[in-house]
Amino acid sequence: MKKIGTIFSLLSLSLLAVSCGLDNYDEPESFLEGKITYEGKQLGLKGTNGGIQLQLYQDGYANHDPITVYATQDGTFSAVLFDGPYKLVTKDKNGPWVNKRDTIYVEVKGKTQCEVKVTPYFTISDENITLDNNIVSGTCNIQQIVQDAKISQAMLLVSKTTFVDENTNIARQNLSNINPGVTNISLDITSNQNVQSAKALFARIGIKANGADQAVYSEIFRLK
Repeated sequence: MKKIGTIFSLLSLSLLAVSCGLDNYDEPESFLEGKITYEGKQLGLKGTNGGIQLQLYQDGYANHDPITVYATQDGTFSAVLFDGPYKLVTKDKNGPWVNKRDTIYVEVKGKTQCEVKVTPYFTISDENITLDNNIVSGTCNIQQIVQDAKISQAMLLVSKTTFVDENTNIARQNLSNINPGVTNISLDITSNQNVQSAKALFARIGIKANGADQAVYSEIFRLK
């Protein structure tokens, strides 16, 4: 028993030493904050399920795998990093924009700001969404940015939380065969029990281009 106790004591000391060694590693304390924009305006994006991803690379380390940074619904992103030079790119074939993937060089020190400029296939303006007598009505102006881009579908999406996108919703209406310009879309929620029982409702319009894995989105409207 004494021998077993000695072994356990040695193991405990070893684990403590390893733990202390791990605790002595510095943690990253600098912040990279940024936004994804077109002509200076932030884009509305999918903010759930890893929708929009950026990739950070830092030279000089054995591990060359990228650091994944996720964008939020309002087109902003942030990461806690060590000071130093980084390369920032959009993830390949991810996003409602031209897959150009220009490298952005960022020197992170303290709190650093960054802007990722992209060319979306379409943008949304003059959007408005209302709820009246169980009818959700949405309108927006769709601008075509890329000359040969085609609209795959327009989506009117309703959620019980502020997270609203094509995967996170409790009701939706899709429109196809539409063209750029003013678009109106409506959704009858009378028979949707999930919507009727929700204490709060939020809605958003999404426009997806042919061949794109993600849609570009309007701002979010609170309906109740």
